[in-house]
Amino acid sequence: MTAISVGSARRIGCACSKALELGLGPGLPIAQAQARVPNLHVVEAKPEEDRAALGRLARWAIAYSPVVALDPPDGLWIDIAGVAHLFGSEEKLLEHLLGRLTSQGINAKAAIADAPGTAWAVARFRGGGIIPVGRSVEAVATLPVAALRIPPQTVATMQKLGVDRVGQLAAMPRAPMVRRFGKDVALRLDQALGHAFEPINPLIPEETVLATCAFAEPIGRLEHLQQVVRHLAEDLCGQLVKRGQGVRRLDLILRRVDQKGASLRVGTAKATREHGHLAKLFDERLETIDPGFGIEEMVLVASKVEPFAEI
Repeated sequence: MTAISVGSARRIGCACSKALELGLGPGLPIAQAQARVPNLHVVEAKPEEDRAALGRLARWAIAYSPVVALDPPDGLWIDIAGVAHLFGSEEKLLEHLLGRLTSQGINAKAAIADAPGTAWAVARFRGGGIIPVGRSVEAVATLPVAALRIPPQTVATMQKLGVDRVGQLAAMPRAPMVRRFGKDVALRLDQALGHAFEPINPLIPEETVLATCAFAEPIGRLEHLQQVVRHLAEDLCGQLVKRGQGVRRLDLILRRVDQKGASLRVGTAKATREHGHLAKLFDERLETIDPGFGIEEMVLVASKVEPFAEI
């Protein structure tokens, strides 16, 4: 296990499966852990190296979705909306992802849900899985309040008051609950229940070729979206020409005025930089996009490129 400094105290940062079986989990003072288990092997945590490794894992995960973000210290957000069909189904995508992580010696749990907060709770406190659309409340109601991503001291206060489960907290009258535990707890509760939107800001590596367009007035009509994609594709392919590259995988990320996002992914059999052809690949797919009250930004990302050979 690793040790971290919390103020003047040294606590467990992370623990192996055997330590967890003995009740030695994150947050427990190292002194207590060593008292329970003599000759306990403890090493100092290296948060900077851990974050760097998490960043590398996030870059790797872009193969599954263009919208990947860090969730330090040990998690990733992956928005699979619009890309799951490329793997056959959500179930197959999840199986493929976890299988590849396991083959690399990474023990991971994952969950798919309507809301990030729901997925976070289910992955960590139910072992993962797929939560059907509209079932977030049911999925988290029986989970401990720690599944809400709230501070340990707040969890301890709730437990002293007999509030152990998310469902118990959700059943409390909102005003008294907010007065007692604060607005942040109420927000985390709403996010876990799928009642509050939570944005995911994608990680885009610095060397990635991309083209972006922000609008003074939001757009939403299909023909306008298609026109913008054509302009973006022409811009992006111009950059690829200068680099001597062609694109094999192309991602379109759209951000609505309500900050909700959507993404589309297309692939090619060989490296290309024919902007007209690439734009057409998105034409029908754009019909599946719900623009809401309007799209305010579009980004076209060449997420997989190769050297381009002129024929």
